[in-house]
Amino acid sequence: MTTTTFESLHDVAETPLFPRDRPLPPTLTVRAARDAYLAENGFTTAEYTAETFSLMFFGGRFKVSLPNPPPRRWAVALHDLHHVATGYGADFIGEGEIGLWELMGGCETWIVYLLNASAAMLGFVLSPSRMLQAYEGAKPARALYRQGVKLDDLLDMPLGDLRERLGIPREGLAKGERAACAKPRA
Repeated sequence: MTTTTFESLHDVAETPLFPRDRPLPPTLTVRAARDAYLAENGFTTAEYTAETFSLMFFGGRFKVSLPNPPPRRWAVALHDLHHVATGYGADFIGEGEIGLWELMGGCETWIVYLLNASAAMLGFVLSPSRMLQAYEGAKPARALYRQGVKLDDLLDMPLGDLRERLGIPREGLAKGERAACAKPRA
């Protein structure tokens, strides 16, 4: 059984590869942008096919491991590309913003609807103003879930081109810092 360890979720570089006060640059390839996003959050692509996944709460003091069913395995790689394209962070509010964006852009499976609806509701509780701003940015959203594209076909394109495909401005949507779910190494 493959799982993500508590320690690996916190094993991130002290300084991010790119400034966190704005979305990743549109000139990066989607692969480079995804890899930067994964590194700054302590994630890996191995988690896309793992049998379980972990949710962390209260700054990593509490961890819950859950089964990683096939519909989530299919969706999580595309979900990460949505984070990369929009510039929304991986903290609770950022997950709420991306959850709302994906709901408006079109989901495909029950688990994606459930996870996104839950994240969006939590986001509205934690930051109604940011969620309203995310709602405005999501009006032209076109999520990858319903586009029938293969992940490998997207990874070598420029990030700005992916953003246009998704109905996102070339510079991204997020207005604030990309918050990470992991803490830098001490």
